[in-house]
Amino acid sequence: MATETSQTLDRGLRVLTVLAATPAGLTVTQLAAEVGVNRTVVYRLISTLEQHALVRRDRQGRLHVGLGVLQLSAAVQPVLREAAGPVLRSLAERLGCTAHLTITDGEEALALSVVEPSWTDFHVSYRVGARHPLDRGAAGRAILAGREPAGPPYVATTGELQPGARGIAAAVRDVDGLEASVGVVTLDDIDVDRLGPQVVSAAQELAARLR
Repeated sequence: MATETSQTLDRGLRVLTVLAATPAGLTVTQLAAEVGVNRTVVYRLISTLEQHALVRRDRQGRLHVGLGVLQLSAAVQPVLREAAGPVLRSLAERLGCTAHLTITDGEEALALSVVEPSWTDFHVSYRVGARHPLDRGAAGRAILAGREPAGPPYVATTGELQPGARGIAAAVRDVDGLEASVGVVTLDDIDVDRLGPQVVSAAQELAARLR
């Protein structure tokens, strides 16, 4: 038996998805074409979403995702941190490196959760809330790799965000609505072939917790 769904809700969610993927915004006509419905339907959807601050118009009348989405996102972040905590702690203690969960925020990578190893004399301090472009650093590059079905299982970089810092990260794959990576960063020399699979395993464990 086919699952019953709400056509209106489905269209509203598609509107938000399309707008989220279009930072420059869209006109009503463009949005109607992208979603595959007529302008009258789009006007009704936009009117409802605007009332909940989920869609906004700029001065040129182009439509964008509204600030109300931030409230929804903020409510999800504690859930991600709670699920990631044990995974990152285990990874940090096992490898002696600072472990982190990074998510996308627009075209940037955002450090959402960081765990430092408890037994090392020195380790990299990585601030929760730190941002950097997706195409710089292992965490962001791993997220980009996760967008490709045949992308590499993990990414290793050296000195892209901080001189001398070495990072390894793997995408958290197959969790609907989430683009994220799990990674480690250190100033020490690292055996990428040994640590890489362990980072991948941690990303897979987190994905399983979130499904």
